[in-house]
Amino acid sequence: MIITRKWLQEFIDISKISTQSICKALNSLGLEVDSTHRILIPNGVVVGKVLECEKHPDADKLNVCQVDIGTKIEQIVCGAKNVAADQFVPVATVGTMLDKDFKIKKAKLRGVESHGMICSSTEIGLPKINDGIMVLDDSIGELIIGKELNEYPLVNDETIEIELTANRGDCLSIHGIARELGTYFNLPISNFDIINNSNNMGIGQIFDVNYDTQCESSLVFKAINVESFSLKLIHTLRTALVEQLKQNDIQTAIAYATYETGVLINGYSKTSAATHDDKIVSLEVKKDKHGFDTVIGKELLSTIGIESGSIPEMSDDIILEASYTNPELLSQRVFDKNRSTGEAYYRASRGSEPDLNFGLDRLSSLLSLCGATIYNGSKNFINESELTTIHLNMPQLNAIIGQEIELHKVIQILGSLGFSVKQNDQSSISVTVPAFRHDLKNVADVTEEIVRVIGIDNIQSKPLLMQEIENSNDFSQKLILQNELRSRAINQGFFETITYIFSNKELLEKYNFESVYKKYDISNPIVNELNTFRTTFALNLIQAVSHNVKLGFKKVALCESGTIFDKSRNETKAMGFIFSGEKENPAVSNNGKPQEIDFFTFAQKISAIFGDFHLQPKKKINNDAIHPYQNADIVFNDKIIGSIYKLHPNITKDFGISKESYFCEIILDQLHYDTIFATDISKFQSSRRDLSIVVPKEIPYKNITKTLNTLQIPEIKQYNLIDIYSDESLKESESLTLRFTLQSDEKTFTEEDINEIMDKVIDKLQDDLNIGLR
Repeated sequence: MIITRKWLQEFIDISKISTQSICKALNSLGLEVDSTHRILIPNGVVVGKVLECEKHPDADKLNVCQVDIGTKIEQIVCGAKNVAADQFVPVATVGTMLDKDFKIKKAKLRGVESHGMICSSTEIGLPKINDGIMVLDDSIGELIIGKELNEYPLVNDETIEIELTANRGDCLSIHGIARELGTYFNLPISNFDIINNSNNMGIGQIFDVNYDTQCESSLVFKAINVESFSLKLIHTLRTALVEQLKQNDIQTAIAYATYETGVLINGYSKTSAATHDDKIVSLEVKKDKHGFDTVIGKELLSTIGIESGSIPEMSDDIILEASYTNPELLSQRVFDKNRSTGEAYYRASRGSEPDLNFGLDRLSSLLSLCGATIYNGSKNFINESELTTIHLNMPQLNAIIGQEIELHKVIQILGSLGFSVKQNDQSSISVTVPAFRHDLKNVADVTEEIVRVIGIDNIQSKPLLMQEIENSNDFSQKLILQNELRSRAINQGFFETITYIFSNKELLEKYNFESVYKKYDISNPIVNELNTFRTTFALNLIQAVSHNVKLGFKKVALCESGTIFDKSRNETKAMGFIFSGEKENPAVSNNGKPQEIDFFTFAQKISAIFGDFHLQPKKKINNDAIHPYQNADIVFNDKIIGSIYKLHPNITKDFGISKESYFCEIILDQLHYDTIFATDISKFQSSRRDLSIVVPKEIPYKNITKTLNTLQIPEIKQYNLIDIYSDESLKESESLTLRFTLQSDEKTFTEEDINEIMDKVIDKLQDDLNIGLR
């Protein structure tokens, strides 16, 4: 962002403030100054007037000019196409040093003497504004023939280049920077008189607008006649200085007003609009198929906030459009649709000025000064949005800053920055954030605005004070739980591993695992082997085991926690475990020949990690990695939270791992652990009693546990299934042995006490499930 002192001076009085002080203020405000540059036209370049201009007798492309330079009339040969009689021009007189290697001398060009040079803008240190000489006008000041051009302050300006962060769209204008400096130096913003050179015709006499109410952009349209329009030199020079010069004067004027006010302004020639009848033309504003607001005439003219229209030909009547689109909605839609963008998007996505009439009034005044006429009235389509209101408590604000700031100072700062402030009481205010600051959302953001103006260097340094507060929330609790489970897994002999969240789609489909729908899948995978999102830890962990087996390991126990995905690519936090081969390392205790892992040993390790849970046979085997006879769902608090199973012989063979390989996957999002409160431990001895019952095979074990839990006998501390037996004599039933742990908080149980409790258990099973003793 480039600004100039003289342009800023039109908004705030900085005549008594040095450029160095301005740069210091901008840096303090968080608007980092990148560089400064002083423009100074060389001595000897004066205002001249071309009295006569004739063709060179011996050169078609040269002109012989008689130029009044104040002290005398000089003959100068000039090759510019745009030189003409009665022009005021910059003249480098004989002896002028335009550069260290370029001194103006008397010369003969094709036999005609030339005493000086009529200059272009670049030859005297100004930016390029055309391909010919620079024609002067009174916009730079009163033109006095013979006066040195470096005595005209408006063209001998100073520029300051600022680096802006993406959230400061409000500072992408001269007015925005002036507002910041006005707050810092406590200077008022100048009021402008609106100049309206009306042609006494209404806007409705030449064009109409059809606005679709589904559109989200706010728009204001005006119409102008530019038949007698000619842009002044100072406006052309300034747009060139800030690198905004366009292909014709009207577009340059639009760019000037946009840069000055921050309002996104567009222009269309009347001939580009659709013909409504003999005199009236029309524009249509509607959404395209991707949801972007567009302006349509005879064809698509612009996409609002994305690409600007153009005025390829200078028609007499021009339609002006000022627009504002919510930058957050616009940016998100561009990202979602992967839409290419034009120059307008840079300003619109960062937040253009929403006061559309301010921009159009400044542009109308500029055009009126330059000979254009304005049609009365405007076409307004404003989508009002609710402004954000933030409540500030002074003790809280001062605590954040670390220093006490007086309430009246806070109100003065925020008011200068454009906030609407309402004082509630002696210690709190309500702040309405201006529409041009869409990036401010909370108390911390508003506090930062106050600190910017006060200056971080003016905040007294204090030692860091750490204060412990209760900051536990659902996310932190889940993170603590996950870390605790990881620690428990390591204690059970599992090694934690980390694999990609990607997997091989072909392998998933081969073993009938669920895979992500094609429309949600990876469009550009890293490698073909990782071409989809993982829907299970199983394949990744099996491949990790296979790699370890190839390295010579006979016992491999791995675990991983992280994210898996469903078919619609919804994320789920889960934890996966795999145990393959020998269940322990060779040792003296096992004679160097450890046994291989089995289902119950693996299940016990998982139980040691997650606590007590129940297993129930899987109702449906939904992939080909599951062993058909050794599998179960894990039930915790009456919810299925995962599954545990032996790997199918086919998959162990395919990956070259032990046939005794077991896998478990648990969905962490399904877990919920309540706070554990300590309870008294009984000082009396516990007793154990085994109970063998004959149960029909069709009755699930969970039905037995459900029945036993309804007894609610506090002396039954625990019961477990310790044996399953069946033979031909039991036919369609089987024998289950349950071990009960009994303990009283008041006495040591006698045999009669134990029998009384066990009788209640037997009676309950008989009454509810028709189950008896073996």
